[in-house]
Amino acid sequence: MLKNMYQKIQNNQRITSDEGLTLLQKTPLLELGELASIVRYRKNPKPQVTFVVDTNPNYTNVCTIDCIFCAFYRHPGEDGEYTYTVDHLIQQFKESAAKGVTTVLLQGGVNPNLPFDFYLELVRRTRKEVPEIYPHFFSVSEIVGMSEVSGLSIGEVLQQLWDAGMRSLPGGGAEILSDRVKKKISNKKETADLWIDVMRRAHKIGYKSTATMMYGHIETEEEIIEHLERIRSLQNETAGFTAFIPWSFKPGNTPLEKIIPHYASPTRYLQILALSRIYLDNFPHVQASWFSEGKKIGQVALHFGADDFGGTLLEENVHAAANYVSKTNTEEVIDIIRQAGFIPVQRTTLYEIVKVYGN
Repeated sequence: MLKNMYQKIQNNQRITSDEGLTLLQKTPLLELGELASIVRYRKNPKPQVTFVVDTNPNYTNVCTIDCIFCAFYRHPGEDGEYTYTVDHLIQQFKESAAKGVTTVLLQGGVNPNLPFDFYLELVRRTRKEVPEIYPHFFSVSEIVGMSEVSGLSIGEVLQQLWDAGMRSLPGGGAEILSDRVKKKISNKKETADLWIDVMRRAHKIGYKSTATMMYGHIETEEEIIEHLERIRSLQNETAGFTAFIPWSFKPGNTPLEKIIPHYASPTRYLQILALSRIYLDNFPHVQASWFSEGKKIGQVALHFGADDFGGTLLEENVHAAANYVSKTNTEEVIDIIRQAGFIPVQRTTLYEIVKVYGN
């Protein structure tokens, strides 16, 4: 059976969910990596690896969703909670732009005290006052929160953000797109179906987005396949996803740490990454998550199906709250990609080429 699946992958034929599960469970790691590389070079034939110069600040850590895998959030009025003004954020963006940042990946908690006008003003002013910064703002959970606060439908929220100048959404908040998992680790969050529906509505307006997966907690292997199948099916329908990014759960300082005290292994990451590249045959790009897995594993990931090294993430607070910190800069990213045997290419959020760094 494995040989038949290998032949299908080599012949550019789609594998089924049952075949995907078999690949995950039974394929030796190096063989899985070889198959993923075939798909990677089919999608992106050049020996290039892209990256974006970005930063990942947060506008608030106030949140009422209470995900048990999160160490970042604070309840309203709790010690350590904060919410920045639009003026403060615009100044931050200007300082980031002066350092060469081209994209701000902005997310926060789901803060019920923030009116919808806050988000609209932030997008409009970013576009007007810091035009060199691309606003890659707001996860699905935040979009749902805006709908609840404003009384507008999801579609109306997305349309007004589009009119203000937003053109893409980060893929955070998916975790594992299985309602069994979501009920246990984020029972106040949107369902798997609603996450997909928000992305569907965004794509139909014209947004592009990434898709993500956080594994290594309570999910089963069948639920990993369910997640991949859900996003592959939506991509068939909308072609709105630019890239897929898997990363492992970080337990530090989270309520879930009592149940899952350890990180998933690097081997598991490479398995998930390679399987994702094979399964998501309609996704143009797969990112190596150097940030969550470490720079050396990020390099190895480039030989297991990843064609993109993600962002520089000059500021990041969510993983830091879980006692996991990994930092880099543009020069180091370029060097890491070269050391892995590839040509570094700076890109925009939407994968437009900014600069090719020759060997």
